[in-house]
Amino acid sequence: MDLLEITRRAAALARARGAGDAAVGAYRARHVELAWRDGKVEKVSEATTRGLGLDLYVDGRYASVSTSDLRPEALERFVEDAVALARTLAADPHRRLPEPELYRGQARVDLELDDPGYADLSATDRRRAAEAIEAAARAVPGAGAILSITTSASDTRSESALVHTNGFEGTRSGTDFWIGAEVTVLDPDGRRPEEYAASGGRFRAAMEPPEAIGRRAAERAIARIGSRKGESAVMPMIVDARAAGRLVGALFGPLAAAAIQQKRSFLDGKLGAAVGSARLDLRDDPLVPRGLGSRLYDGEGLAARPFPVFEQGVLRSYYVDTYYGRKLGMRPTTARSSNLAWKLGERSQPELMAAVGEGVLVTGFLGGNSNGTTGDFSLGVRGFRVRGGRVAEPVGEMNVSGNHLELWNTLAAIGNDPYPYSAMRTPTLVFDGVQFAGT
Repeated sequence: MDLLEITRRAAALARARGAGDAAVGAYRARHVELAWRDGKVEKVSEATTRGLGLDLYVDGRYASVSTSDLRPEALERFVEDAVALARTLAADPHRRLPEPELYRGQARVDLELDDPGYADLSATDRRRAAEAIEAAARAVPGAGAILSITTSASDTRSESALVHTNGFEGTRSGTDFWIGAEVTVLDPDGRRPEEYAASGGRFRAAMEPPEAIGRRAAERAIARIGSRKGESAVMPMIVDARAAGRLVGALFGPLAAAAIQQKRSFLDGKLGAAVGSARLDLRDDPLVPRGLGSRLYDGEGLAARPFPVFEQGVLRSYYVDTYYGRKLGMRPTTARSSNLAWKLGERSQPELMAAVGEGVLVTGFLGGNSNGTTGDFSLGVRGFRVRGGRVAEPVGEMNVSGNHLELWNTLAAIGNDPYPYSAMRTPTLVFDGVQFAGT
């Protein structure tokens, strides 16, 4: 089925049934995954999903509904019932389609989000990758401590179309490919530490060799053997690039206009103010070729454009959709982040540790919470003590706590190593004077 024609048909039906305006989005996706555990296939799954979402604007009222039945006769009944439902709801003067000028200026570039070789990937390829990951993991020094290895190979191809009755139409398609491993080892004290490694991207070529993933997952798990609770102290915290997304996510959640309007953000009223050190410098960039968060337009059809989020610690932008933008009197930017582009430092993680001397390298956050309204956080951490500028013994069962407005002002250094397997692309982050609770 042609998704664009389906969305056009649904939009026309909505107008014919009495809607003043409508936004229609249709999608189709195929996802295949193979899970391999300890020498044999554990699961193989293939799922194809499709659906249609309909936003209706009827006499000042708004309704959002969805369906997976895209047959013409079913779509007619669905739209008719949805319009009738919308008429029963309370009016909301802020609910309407984006102003058409926000659609204009869409970049004329190929973001390379759809691997043309997707159809060439076979079931045998997935199985071979999963097997190779396990074999590499079992070949590392110390592999005798391994209890279990679970590996996976997965891929997705998706298509979508979006039509607004006030002049917007867009289509897009994309692929992604992933391999990963989780390794469990036996500690002499009976504990069973786990670690993982993963790699992927829009194109199959973005994946690392399976052997590299297997080795890394096993080495990380074996390195956790003998982990102990570290001492309580105020020390520098070096956050591994892979783990740093947990902190950045807690900082970015309160940037949403909904949180600002509802007074649930510790960044409310901070636009134009310094909320971090000068090293906090990054922008939102939706136009990165093959980027995991790349797009030419967002979920509302707004033309995607790069914009600064933090400049030398100063908050420059919120994430503003059209609805909350009207409520707040703010010009829309976009509702959700795309790719984060950091102003990187010049040093690698080992060089940063050497400069710190003494501290904790955090490789993972475990549980805990972060309050988006107050900025207070308390997070469990695991990682390694850094002594003499080098990785020393593994530590765990520790906790860091504080407030984000204080923490980001202690950001002392940025690495040169953005994590490539996340749209956040976080580098290693170094914070001074962080309170660790342990023994």
